[in-house]
Amino acid sequence: MITQDIVVNELGQHMKDHIMNYLKVLEKCDVDGICKLFDENADIYSPFLGWMKPKPFFEKLKESSGPSIITPLDIFLSSNANLRATAYFRYDWTLSDGSSAPFDCIDIFDFNKEGLIEKMTIVYDTHPIRETVGDKYSH
Repeated sequence: MITQDIVVNELGQHMKDHIMNYLKVLEKCDVDGICKLFDENADIYSPFLGWMKPKPFFEKLKESSGPSIITPLDIFLSSNANLRATAYFRYDWTLSDGSSAPFDCIDIFDFNKEGLIEKMTIVYDTHPIRETVGDKYSH
């Protein structure tokens, strides 16, 4: 049996904690709480919506969402000492009309030196979501 002790430095632990906090407030669709985790000049890339600033992105998400469940699966820290971490999670997304569009997602977080998110890239297969919602939330 292989055992491995994982050593996470203080910075890595901060990024992991920040991401777990992000996933908690994302599940609640707490726009102000989410935006506090981002740098004021942050950018978000969504495969469904393109590049957006955090506030309008999360406002649009809140408008189009009902009660949803987020299940964290794993968090990966950069192996190159970058201020980057990746969250892998299951998003059981419920839309505002009550329909369901569950999917697995990977969010890549780039942090600034102050420990805030300065860029987030969202990665998921858009095909199943587009089958469910079409383009009704893309505008």
